[in-house]
Amino acid sequence: MVEKRCPRLQRDGVYRWFSELPSPQRVEFLCGLLDLCIPLELRFLGACLEDLARKDYHSLRDSEIKANNPADLGSLTNLTDEVVRSKLLVSLALLGSAHREAAGVLFRTLTHIDSVINNYGLQLNEGRTGDEFLLLFTMASNHPAFSFHQKQILRQELTQIQNIMASTSKNPSTSTLDAMPTYSGCHKVSPRSETPINSISTSLENVLHTSAHSIEDSLPKRPSGKHSKGVLFKREVYSS
Repeated sequence: MVEKRCPRLQRDGVYRWFSELPSPQRVEFLCGLLDLCIPLELRFLGACLEDLARKDYHSLRDSEIKANNPADLGSLTNLTDEVVRSKLLVSLALLGSAHREAAGVLFRTLTHIDSVINNYGLQLNEGRTGDEFLLLFTMASNHPAFSFHQKQILRQELTQIQNIMASTSKNPSTSTLDAMPTYSGCHKVSPRSETPINSISTSLENVLHTSAHSIEDSLPKRPSGKHSKGVLFKREVYSS
């Protein structure tokens, strides 16, 4: 009886587990799942994503143009500014996979993290700062617009940020990725990598509220799904 119920129990457990993850781990886990898909599955998922993304195409069009324009991205260099970090997150979310020049601008900005921490004394465990940097580098190190070499460097920077946060955290906690639900007779799903977090939620629903302008109210409201407690991307953009 347990074995027959196991798949459904595991699926519901995964839904609950995923809905409570902070955004860096949601992104990392989803990218890991995509790596496990076969080509036809990826094409099918691509069609589903294309249909979902089309619903917000016009609302996000202006922001998408900016996210893929090197000149606009070149002004987002002050990583100590919370608003700039919010705009960078939006830009990474809307960056096209073929826009290598725009990705190069973002890469140069993000790889200044060492000087930002050392020269400006940026405290990663203050407020949402560390969470925003975790999300920035998790998204960038998984983004197809960056070259393999760039993603390697970004992954190293991400590891450095994780280590800094772990060493300075007052309440170090075990990664939520270790809390994957398991049931008798079921296999545990092993995510691709672990991303330590602190006690502050890093959902973009909270992280991006500092963007200069929000178009959330102008977007069509969608009914929440059964397991849609977590919001991966809050729709906030900056004005044109």
